[in-house]
Amino acid sequence: MGPLSGCRVVELAGIGPGPFAGMILADLGAEVVRVDRPAAEDGPPHRAGVDVLGRGKKSVALDLKRPEAVAAVLDLVAGADALIEGFRPGVTERLGLGPAQCLARNPRLVYGRMTGWGQDGPLAGQAGHDIAYIAVTGALHAIGEAGGPPQIPINLLGDFGGGGTYLIIGVLAALWAVRGGAPGQVVDAAIVDGTAHLLAMTHGMLASGVWADERGVNMLDGGAPFYSVYATADGRHMAVGALEAKFYAEFIARLGLDEDPARQHDRSGWDALRGRIAAAFAARTQAEWTEVFSSSDACVAPVLGLREAARHPHLAARGTLVDSGGVLQPAPAPRFSATPPGPVAAAPARGQDDPAEIAARWRREAAGEHVPATGDPAWRPEDRPGPLG
Repeated sequence: MGPLSGCRVVELAGIGPGPFAGMILADLGAEVVRVDRPAAEDGPPHRAGVDVLGRGKKSVALDLKRPEAVAAVLDLVAGADALIEGFRPGVTERLGLGPAQCLARNPRLVYGRMTGWGQDGPLAGQAGHDIAYIAVTGALHAIGEAGGPPQIPINLLGDFGGGGTYLIIGVLAALWAVRGGAPGQVVDAAIVDGTAHLLAMTHGMLASGVWADERGVNMLDGGAPFYSVYATADGRHMAVGALEAKFYAEFIARLGLDEDPARQHDRSGWDALRGRIAAAFAARTQAEWTEVFSSSDACVAPVLGLREAARHPHLAARGTLVDSGGVLQPAPAPRFSATPPGPVAAAPARGQDDPAEIAARWRREAAGEHVPATGDPAWRPEDRPGPLG
């Protein structure tokens, strides 16, 4: 089920953006086999069932320092469409699983590499984490209040936005090229590159003179009083994004302020306006303001916690968050009208699958045969598409 049904992916186990990319591929219907290190047991958040990034995958446990384990992975590669890994540059080469070794076994393979700094450059071999990657791109510098320090957007911007998401973009683009007759290739997905790419519009505004290269003074960074966050009487918060004139007019009307909408962009009055907006929000609770702004185009929303989000009427109606095996987690995204993904499946137990069985089946599938996986319903030609290869 899903638009990537028939796609076969090997994931060399890692942390953060690589597993996130593997989760997306599995969500979209690909058969993702994660190569785990052997271990007696898993602890959170990688325990079977609660490892959201591992959902829908298979798991084989192999010690990649052993030649027979490397041979087992290469057998999987022979029938795979893609491999993704998140080691430092040169590590998979030393293991015998680098691009050259894998593409020799499967010339149509897409080899996706997920790193922070990229495969080359002065910092390529250096350790790092999300915060460092977004720091050097200018993204971290841009987030925070005027006069205050940069604020950390957890690891969404680097690891998952500029990292795992761009790895997926690259892998899918390369798979499309293979289907068109191009050879397999290496996808170098670096968090610094992806994060910089996410700043495309910001760079455009900077070049046009409508963005200042400092925090908290711009239209979209909290500098504008009509694009900001305000505390309510109960210590909660409301988010305001009333940018356009008609939305701003509705916002100040529902807030009960006697303001001239024509002065929205008069920066000389922004400080005073912010104070009046803050005082208004502080007079009522979040629930009261949520009711005031419901069914309006004022672009105002309550700031909710992670568990609260599942109870928001809109998210609940769409099933944006689901409970799978007692674990609250996001549903697969985006949505497809003709090839919807199947239900969310739990993460596997480490090493629960047989690499030899999977490799043999993948080789037959890659050769044009259609062999159902263990536990799958019997395959029928009208039910299941062929492999990407």
